[in-house]
Amino acid sequence: MTQVAPVLRCRHERAHPRPGSVALVTGGSGGFGRALAARLRDADVRVVLADLDSPRNRAVAEELGVGFAVLDVTDHAANQAVVAAVEAEHGRLDAAFLNAGIAGSGTTDALDVEEYLRVVAIDLHGVVYGTDAARPALRRAGGGSVVVTASLAGLSPMPTDQAYSVAKAGAVAFVRSIAPVLHAEGITISAICPGFADTAIIDPLREHFAAADFPVLTADEVAAAMAQAWTSADPGAAYVVQPGVGAVPYRFKGVPAAKTTAGSPPGSPPS
Repeated sequence: MTQVAPVLRCRHERAHPRPGSVALVTGGSGGFGRALAARLRDADVRVVLADLDSPRNRAVAEELGVGFAVLDVTDHAANQAVVAAVEAEHGRLDAAFLNAGIAGSGTTDALDVEEYLRVVAIDLHGVVYGTDAARPALRRAGGGSVVVTASLAGLSPMPTDQAYSVAKAGAVAFVRSIAPVLHAEGITISAICPGFADTAIIDPLREHFAAADFPVLTADEVAAAMAQAWTSADPGAAYVVQPGVGAVPYRFKGVPAAKTTAGSPPGSPPS
């Protein structure tokens, strides 16, 4: 019997982005962001890419025919300013894709403090700051979605990149912790956790993947999961995205509950 992998499920949201909706994509000029922007643009979504200021990043937005905003995601005030600019120009914000991220060098001999702080600032603090900035705007729009690009390393840490693993695990924990709070405000937050994908992050290992015939995700496969998470994800969900598998909800194990000296959960009636 062929087993069909679970897919993103729709709880109460519409199945597709509404034409005319407004989406902000941080780290928007990279592989995932670029693929996502093209996909959303083709669905008549008004897209604003947010990234560091460079001719290349501006050229990507111009080529795609979408907006561009200068953003250092590690700057809390800058996140708020970009969201305010998006609202001022477009009148609303319906989705924030917090996609900016970098990896560490993979050096394991000793802690590179500067590198560690930079990875955590971008991959974790950028998610927290971006969510905080988008939250009021999403409320004003009547609700919306935050989609965080985490990583499989956030669920299964990488021994060769502790900083990246710490940051991505923190991003998943943040999504799970704030999801009930945002859900009460009509906002859904979820995370996608891609495995190895065809982006610049794997460049140092690309030859090894090819030699081992190891399948890697295309940027568009990840973008498809990101777009679907906008409208179809459960609050606080983390979806593993793997080649040939699709987007599968990760099942977190429950933490053992406290027990009384009699061996029963607190508050249970005597046996």
